[in-house]
Order: sequence, then structure tokens, then C-alpha cells
Amino acid sequence: MRIRTVLFDLDGTLLDTAPDLAFALNETLREFGREPLLYEVIRPVVSHGGVALIKLGFGLGPDDDGYHPRRRHLLDTYRANIARATRPFAGMVDVLDTLERQGLNWGVVTNKPAWLTEPLLQELGLFERAAVVVSGDTLNERKPHPAPMLLACERAGSQAHQCLYVGDARRDIEAGHNAGMATLVALFGYIGDDDPHGWGADALVERPEDILTWLGIARP
Repeated sequence: MRIRTVLFDLDGTLLDTAPDLAFALNETLREFGREPLLYEVIRPVVSHGGVALIKLGFGLGPDDDGYHPRRRHLLDTYRANIARATRPFAGMVDVLDTLERQGLNWGVVTNKPAWLTEPLLQELGLFERAAVVVSGDTLNERKPHPAPMLLACERAGSQAHQCLYVGDARRDIEAGHNAGMATLVALFGYIGDDDPHGWGADALVERPEDILTWLGIARP
């Protein structure tokens, strides 16, 4: 059966959130007496969340002294500036418009917690348009576990084999595979040094519009 639902990872796939997350990390570094980092250094780490950002900036993990106040400052600063510069990737709005015109629905499956995911999508006018939004704390399980993916399919009214998942991290492709979905790697996202050709996705896309090409839908 053809694809009926397109599901997106959030950071680095649907939205270019790196500018605001980089701002939050650098403000946290300044607060705790560190020099800010270059945006180019921060960008590849963004998809891996607050734990990875604190590790990058301070070399601290969740079991280290000082980790938790730094992470709280990072997240609070990010929430206060959540849509300061974040926008959909160039061409993504046209993709969403085209999917809707073609009778397909779309949604989000992210490991970002709902208290950050939902306000961000609301600020950008996308929350009400999404057929489903599954955040990192919607269930006990997170990607690459298939449970959030399968919940998204159910809420979108599709079976797993009727869903396409687009993401920019290995765990995204693993999650899609674990759920029995088709998968695409968003090369325009925050890939870093990993080689996505070895992730086993159905295809790699250079631009959001290439998602439509893969689906066999004429570009707008």
C-alpha cells in the first residue's frame, strides 16, 4: 500500500533548531565562566539533545558534579528563546503544504520532551496542522524503541507500512526499521561525522523537496 503518513524527527529534520540551541548553550557557558563555542562546533551535536550539549560544552555527564544545574540553565534558557531563530528548513513548508494537498497527513516523533516540543510547534503555527505529535516523554520508551513510532501511526490513522519516517540520526532510522516503516535520511540536518550511508535507510535526501520526489509526488 502507498504511503499515507509522513512522520518527521523534529531537530535537524522538520526544523532548524540549531541557532537557538547554540544560543542557549553559549549563554550557559558564559553563566558558568566558560568561553562560548563556535556555531559550527555546536550544530552537529544538536540532534542528540541536552545531555550531549552539556558534554560538549563542559565535558560533564549526568553522573558528574555540576551537570544538573548546567543542564537546567541550558533548558530554561532554551525555553525562553525557543523560537528566537528557529524556522522550518528551506523548502519544508512547501513539502507540508503539498502533502496536505495530496491527502497525506504528517506528524512528529521526537525525543524532545513535550514541554519544549509543543510550545515550539505552536509558536511556528505547526502544532494544529500535525496529525500527531509524539514527544520524548509521551511514553516510557524513546527512539530507537519502536513504541513511539507505532503510537504515532495509530494516532495518524495509518499502519506502520503506510508510514514514512524522515530523520537525521542513526537512531531515527533504527526506530523506523524497528517499527516496520520506510525511512529517509535528511542530509540537510545535523549529521556530524557519522556516515549515514551505512544506516540502512531506503534513501538519503539532500533537500526537503526530495522527500516528495521519493514519494512520487510532483514538486510544488
